[in-house]
Amino acid sequence: MGNFNFKKCGDIDGLYEISIKVYKDPRGFNMENYNEEAFFEEGLTMRFVQDNYSVSSKNVLRGLHFQRKYQQGKLVRVIKGEVFDAVVDLREGSKTYGAWYGVILSAEKNNMLYVPEGFAHGFLVLSETAEFLYKLSDFIIQRMRMGFLGMMQRSELFGRFQIIQW
Repeated sequence: MGNFNFKKCGDIDGLYEISIKVYKDPRGFNMENYNEEAFFEEGLTMRFVQDNYSVSSKNVLRGLHFQRKYQQGKLVRVIKGEVFDAVVDLREGSKTYGAWYGVILSAEKNNMLYVPEGFAHGFLVLSETAEFLYKLSDFIIQRMRMGFLGMMQRSELFGRFQIIQW
């Protein structure tokens, strides 16, 4: 499955930046957004149950969101514009608990972020607008959603963590 390039994100287990191969010709382009077989070959075995689409304006900060119960893994990408995407490891017992990772996702780069279950996730829009797609491994349950902003301080809920440099 040569249409994807999987790159581990630092020391955080299960977190991957994925580049997508784009096939261009005079008519335009074509590309795979997701291929279960290719992802499973890399050990990325989440099954997705919901696809979401959002549009946001420049400087909008969405997140950081998570669900303690019914945790969601995500596969996220930008189809128009550019965002700074960030995740925080909230997996209890993880050697990287509290650590964050950020990456610029853009339509131009054709990159995605694979976020395992147990992470808070959010993004800051860098372009005039951004169109954002995300696949979820569990359904959004509004009453279960929690969130916090990127300017965090130490708290009992989250234990140790670092401040995201938006």
